[in-house]
Parts: sequence; C-alpha cells; structure tokens
Amino acid sequence: MSASERAALLRALHLPGRPLVLPNAWDADSARLVAEAGFPVVATSSAAVAAVLGHPDGEQAPFAEMFDAAARIARAVDVPVTVDAEAGYGLAPAELADRLLAAGAAGCNVEDTDGTRGARREPEAQAELLAGLRAHAGDALVVNARIDDFLGVADGDERAVLPAAVERARRYLDAGADCVYPIHVRSAEVLAEFVAAVAPAPVNTTYLPGSPGLPALAELGVARVSLGAGLWRAGRAWLTATLAGIAAGEPPY
Repeated sequence: MSASERAALLRALHLPGRPLVLPNAWDADSARLVAEAGFPVVATSSAAVAAVLGHPDGEQAPFAEMFDAAARIARAVDVPVTVDAEAGYGLAPAELADRLLAAGAAGCNVEDTDGTRGARREPEAQAELLAGLRAHAGDALVVNARIDDFLGVADGDERAVLPAAVERARRYLDAGADCVYPIHVRSAEVLAEFVAAVAPAPVNTTYLPGSPGLPALAELGVARVSLGAGLWRAGRAWLTATLAGIAAGEPPY
C-alpha cells in the first residue's frame, strides 16, 4: 500500500462506538505479535520504546533512535503503524512529517506537553504545529492530538479541567487533527461529556486499571483505545519477578 492508502485504512478504523483497540508495541518482535494476534493496526509506546533503547520517557531519547525504532517496527508488519511522536522532538512540522513518513508511519500521536521543558504548550502554539504537520503530510498521516489536561488530576477533579480540554480539542481539530486524545480520563461521565462535546470527531482514550472496560468504553462512544506502555510494564514486572525467583534458587520456568 502507498502511504496515503495505509493512512486511509487507519482513518477508516476510527469508528465511534466500535473502537480500534491498540495494544502498543515497543520493538519489531512485539509488533509482529500484535499483528499475528489479528489486530489491524500496530501502535508504538514512546515510554516503552525509549526504555528498551536505554533512555527515560519524555523526549529524553535521541529522536533519530526513536524514528529508527519506528522504522524497524513498520518494516516488521504488513498493517498500518501509528507512531507515538511525543511532542515532536522540537522538530519543525515539515521535518517531523518527513521523518514519520520515511519511517513508514501511517499515523502519529503528538502531545501538547513539551517533554524537554516539562511544560504545556499554549493551545495556539500546539494548533500551529498540528496545522503545519497536516499541511506538509497531506492525507498520508492520521494525526492523533493528545490533550494532557487530565494527567495527574484526581478522578473527582476531572470535571474541573473538562472545559479547557474540550477547548483544546476543538482547536486541534480545526487545525487538522483527525482524532483527539484526552489521555488518562478515568471518569466514565467526564469521558462521555468530552466525546459528546467534540462529536462527530473520533476520540482516543487510554485503557487503565480501574477505568471502564473495553465494552463500556465502546458504549461511551470512543473510537480508539490505547494500552500505552501497559503491556511492556506487565512483561517487565513478570521478568523482574522471574529473575528474583531464579536468584533465590527457584526454577526459571
């Protein structure tokens, strides 16, 4: 498939009420496992990719290494790949688009927290970045605009930040984003209100322990569900426990 065809397939899979479920991968082998399990798209997790490359999350890994890892993942599978591009690594929108397309990406996440500064971008500045990315990539990238208002906010306080998150979402959609991603919303009621406020635009959410399950998220009208670094963390926890057992003299398997 051409880049535009891969992106068109990815875009078509964003169906409110029938969400695209993304078990995020971190290398070529985990990407193959996702595809072999029947998932129609592979997504990457920046936290997991950075960790296996030996770096912390938050744009601390050299962006060339991150794009090289994305390219290896895209080469390993025959399904569209959407890449967690963090906040864009300080690249100009044209260069960001070029590097994503060169890696074989059909889509990308772009967050509105600049990891290098540890601060949110102003909505206008983030919208300008997204507009530039859309203008340069055309229809060859599905742009998922992450909105970080809910990060670190207690479940009971999510309603207080909902208006600001909706305002950002509308700006980002007007700038050309295909999908908006209010990461780490835990309240089903707040998520439902967010989905209604930006309809008919697709909404991505995160599957988190203690949050609504996949059937409930579908009923709330989301179009995409990401597992983020969850699978990598689960595998790492298993390996940590297994190694501790081996060190204590237990059988390894």
